[in-house]
Amino acid sequence: MIPPISGFSKLSKVEKIQWLAEHHFHNSNATIDVLKTYWNSDEKLQQLHDEFTENTVSNYYLPFGVAPNFIINGSRYTIPMAIEESSVVAAASKAAKFWENRGGFKAEVISTTKIGQVHFNYNGAIDKLKSFFKAVKPKLIEASQNITKNMEKRGGGIIDIQLIDKTTDLEHYYQLHCSFETVDAMGANFINSCLEQFASTLKNEAAIYPEFSDEEKDLEIMMSILSNYVPDCIVKAEVSCPIKDLPNTTELSSLQYAQKFVRAIKIAQIEPYRAVTHNKGIMNGIDAVVLATGNDFRAIEAGAHAYAAKNGIYASLTHASIENDVFHFYIELPLALGTVGGLTTLHPLVKLALQMLQSPNAKELMKITAVAGLAQNFAAVNSLITTGIQQGHMKMHLMNILNQFQATPTEKENLVSYFKTNPVSHSEVVTQLEKLRS
Repeated sequence: MIPPISGFSKLSKVEKIQWLAEHHFHNSNATIDVLKTYWNSDEKLQQLHDEFTENTVSNYYLPFGVAPNFIINGSRYTIPMAIEESSVVAAASKAAKFWENRGGFKAEVISTTKIGQVHFNYNGAIDKLKSFFKAVKPKLIEASQNITKNMEKRGGGIIDIQLIDKTTDLEHYYQLHCSFETVDAMGANFINSCLEQFASTLKNEAAIYPEFSDEEKDLEIMMSILSNYVPDCIVKAEVSCPIKDLPNTTELSSLQYAQKFVRAIKIAQIEPYRAVTHNKGIMNGIDAVVLATGNDFRAIEAGAHAYAAKNGIYASLTHASIENDVFHFYIELPLALGTVGGLTTLHPLVKLALQMLQSPNAKELMKITAVAGLAQNFAAVNSLITTGIQQGHMKMHLMNILNQFQATPTEKENLVSYFKTNPVSHSEVVTQLEKLRS
């Protein structure tokens, strides 16, 4: 049995590793070697990575790839993507190349409002609470001025504070529903600091409000926290072209291709089992850009999937149609991204990624990221309605299988050549590898 340990965070990194090796890996020197192999030889850079989080023992690498040839609103981009899934960067690049000569991608930011809430209990008359809120609202804003002044200089700040009655859902439960503009920052720390100040002012002012009874003055703050559901921080990306410019094969005419594509999207709009996988593919592209640019992919994932279910059924984030012989395909989703603060000024690869994207502001990064998601979805649906998803995916996965079996450079060269004209499957790779070795 693994023994408990106290003061683990106070141990040095070497001591942490030694404890892990002793209690989890039978004092394996190989384990220690693996963890140390991924340390950065630059001590200053390693210390920076160590301080990103708690109890760091090593670094966990993801491939940092790029997808070129994206035309977005008339400008050319090479998009950085941090992801381990083999076919994602290739699929994005292929979609970018396809749309490069068909007008490229168009994108626009519809809104950038972010949300935070103070959740509290109040046991009293609602009319009194409404009167109190009307009186205290200016004080809430005034008390937070030391937090908001720098944000206001950049064009952001508090947009509004509303009192929300939620007592039909939960007894005595109310909210301060607060909206913010955070400009080029993702804004989590700013929003949470404002909310905690609102909560403190709200409670203090309630305690001295003359119209409240003693019970009503004892207003209880439950929590103060931003929301990662941002349905008013929306970006739209789209592509379109005449149907005649779509793929035309012996199996499908351009019109049949367009009709089949639109129907595939409609299936994802009405069938949640399909929609989840459909949207996962979109997030392959989005998360890869979010990671590469130092943003919070967990927050983006949560917000996007909540938005996908906003109408009561989990549905596709993309939409497609045929209008007057023109094919239209677009995505609309919430993306609360930042280009200042957090890792954007600390992580060297994040800095490089943002420079590669021509140093975008938050709105520009929203557009680029949405385009990456749309491109990924186009590539996936294109494969699904034509060759099937496995043909391209397994060819990209081939090198992973070969590395799994420690194939030599010569074996890799032979098998890559063989599978250019043969279907790839795990079992067939093993079979061909065994033939070479025998």
